[in-house]
Amino acid sequence: MKKLFVKIAFAVAGFTGVAVAQQDPQFTQFMYNKLIYNPGYAGTTGAVCGVLQYRKQWISFDGAPTTIALAADMRLKSLPIGLGITVMSDKIGPMSTFYARFAGSYNLTKIGSGTLGLGLDVGILQKSISSTWIVPEPLKDDPRIPGTGGNDASGNPLYTNGDLNKLTYDLGIGVFYNIPGKAYIGLSSTHLPSQQITSGDLGYKVKAHYYLMAGYSFQLNKWSKLTPNVMYKNDLAASSFDANLTYLWSEMIWIGGTYRLNDVAAVMAGYQNKALKGNALNYKVGVSYDFATPKLKTYAKGSVEFILGVCYTPVIKKTTTYRSDRFLE
Repeated sequence: MKKLFVKIAFAVAGFTGVAVAQQDPQFTQFMYNKLIYNPGYAGTTGAVCGVLQYRKQWISFDGAPTTIALAADMRLKSLPIGLGITVMSDKIGPMSTFYARFAGSYNLTKIGSGTLGLGLDVGILQKSISSTWIVPEPLKDDPRIPGTGGNDASGNPLYTNGDLNKLTYDLGIGVFYNIPGKAYIGLSSTHLPSQQITSGDLGYKVKAHYYLMAGYSFQLNKWSKLTPNVMYKNDLAASSFDANLTYLWSEMIWIGGTYRLNDVAAVMAGYQNKALKGNALNYKVGVSYDFATPKLKTYAKGSVEFILGVCYTPVIKKTTTYRSDRFLE
């Protein structure tokens, strides 16, 4: 099983500067955590928001991808500036990636009915690849790949390539137009340096990724909304397209589905509500399940994903005025 997984791991990695598939983690419920894709989103809702997302891909598969993402953003009171932070941990077999990014966005309000955010991400990226997972038998001894291979007469390894563990900088940009609760569209790029990170002879190519995402809510009647969401991803080596449709009833309960082109289908459901004085706090919880592709059904089940989100919108106090004749003289 481990050798089978390693073959899959190589298919999604960027060893020796050749990336054949996207490296960034994927989420089925992408529309509920937009900041991790686009720094321009920061502040465009006008609220203080936080999202926690967890994804376990290919359940029961040894070393299957596991991703945790935390994002938070807000708009400054006195300036048209949105600030945000994103922290992600992504693990797949021998590879672990940690992201920490700070986002700043210049918010242009009153652009039509919404806000346009022009954003920049600055942060760190740490890539770790363990040699204990990889036995590169078909590859012989490749000094660019972590691993141990071959044995001498005494049973000792003939060669050992150590772990790769590298910390580097990370940059991203994005533009995002948002009409909260109605429509959005964003264009962005992550890992703009598109750099080759090395540790001794070991090397890994971090490819720039490009994202286009959009969504629009149709008010069917007093109680119902229908919202299609789409996302297109490309790293100039591979692309992916997600189409999502959710139905929201009474502003509380939603169900929906996602189809990833030439890949998998998923179902989802969730609950949202408001709390505190003036309904200042909005919270939501959601879950999705991706069905396993036919090629993986023999080895693993589908993928599960959970999301928890909160937004706090300060209640604007109304100015109270008093009138007295004695002050009119």
